[in-house]
Amino acid sequence: MNNVEKVHCLIIGSGPAGYTAAIYASRAGLQPVLYQGAEPGGQLMLTTEVENFPGYPHGILGPQMMSDLQEQASRFGADIRTGVATRVDFSTSPKKVIIDDEKEIHADAVIIATGASAKWLGLESESRLRAGGVSSCAVCDGFFHRGKPVAVVGGGDSAAEEASYLAKICSKVYLVVRRDKMRASQIMQKRVMSLPNVEILWNTETVEILGEQTVTGARFRNVLTNEIREIELSGFFVAIGHQPNTAIFKDYLALDEQGYIITRKGSTHTNIEGVFACGDVQDKIYRQAITAAASGCMAALDAERYLATLEIH
Repeated sequence: MNNVEKVHCLIIGSGPAGYTAAIYASRAGLQPVLYQGAEPGGQLMLTTEVENFPGYPHGILGPQMMSDLQEQASRFGADIRTGVATRVDFSTSPKKVIIDDEKEIHADAVIIATGASAKWLGLESESRLRAGGVSSCAVCDGFFHRGKPVAVVGGGDSAAEEASYLAKICSKVYLVVRRDKMRASQIMQKRVMSLPNVEILWNTETVEILGEQTVTGARFRNVLTNEIREIELSGFFVAIGHQPNTAIFKDYLALDEQGYIITRKGSTHTNIEGVFACGDVQDKIYRQAITAAASGCMAALDAERYLATLEIH
């Protein structure tokens, strides 16, 4: 490949983790190059108000926060570019990353911040109302539906956790389970079933989410009887899992059974020296903007220390 560029520190992916890594790496003099990826700004670009990020007493729009983080990283000298990493080769040093199948980047250190994408039902109404009451994060958006009825779709631990959380602040939670049993652990099932304001809709699938600009309800179908039921709702939460964006790394990096990058405990180090991972691509537990930003800081510090050892030698 003729189109080759050598960089000191490469960051793959944007969002709170990638941009925070860029801020710290820039201030450390690492001259980072950041490629924003297929979803510049990450999942926060799909949210409206962010009220739980410290420092914003009146909240902030998700896209505005990402714009601010990008501007801050640029201010310190980060080279932020559009483009998607399509292939990697971590078998050599420097590491090789192919951008858009045409440009080859050789990097002394690579920080991966490609995130995880929420799995969706695939309904037109779901996509249309994603910024109007449809969400994949109860902790992020549940507050906007306090005292109102909501639905959670899913049968695993994530769905049970989301329903349990929402039951504390919402008037009613409908847990929509497609089968006649849940996949969640027994302790989570017992917990959610014991909540008086949670109603489980067994053998049920979503036909359509109702509303023009915001969610007003949903139409459900019983898969055994074909009975249709419409329920008034303020919010609709999809909790059928997340898919970490790690496909291009699977030949080189250690991944867990769900595809998340495994990092050394208490650090962002992967199994490949000089490759670091931060944010939702390696965090399936917390998945918050603040924890992603924190791990982006850690990745930049880990990369800085690693690059310093190269200079010594």
